[in-house]
Amino acid sequence: MKKIVTLLTLFLSISFANAQIKVGDASLPEKVTFNNEELVINGAGLREKFFFDIYAGALYVKQKGKSAGTIASADETMAIKLYILSGMMSRSKMEDALREGFKKATNDNTKTLDKRINKFVGFVSDEIEVGQTYDLVYEKGKGSVIYKNGQEKGYVEGLDFKKALFNIWIGHKPADKGLKAELLGSF
Repeated sequence: MKKIVTLLTLFLSISFANAQIKVGDASLPEKVTFNNEELVINGAGLREKFFFDIYAGALYVKQKGKSAGTIASADETMAIKLYILSGMMSRSKMEDALREGFKKATNDNTKTLDKRINKFVGFVSDEIEVGQTYDLVYEKGKGSVIYKNGQEKGYVEGLDFKKALFNIWIGHKPADKGLKAELLGSF
């Protein structure tokens, strides 16, 4: 009987440890680990354009919250995961979207960030394909890191840069208002 209880406990532990949330055609984890810190999903949703699902996105934080300003300004490890759902998202479109997003997130005041924006956007150097994941992670003590399919592509320093990066999705002029609401826990 002890063996059965032990096996059942182990099975349930593994099942809950790998819990997933279905967002469109993507399955996103409820928890991720970056910088040796476990993050929980704050919210998740779809970025849609012309009735097409472009990507599923999720915001991961140490402690759930609904205040975009507090989340974007926090000097703590957090992440935005993008799961590519459409061939409409190409490398050049991702680069353009990031540049436009930084402009909107800073009210067109990117002067102090321009070199770091160029460096960060340069990390999106490979073509993008359906099923790939991008993690845009602020790692406390390091900076804003971009991972493609779990592999680090590079990073830039600065809390000011992190704030602008996260405000692309949760700021006053987000890439998608519906996705912003979902990332902030309205899903």
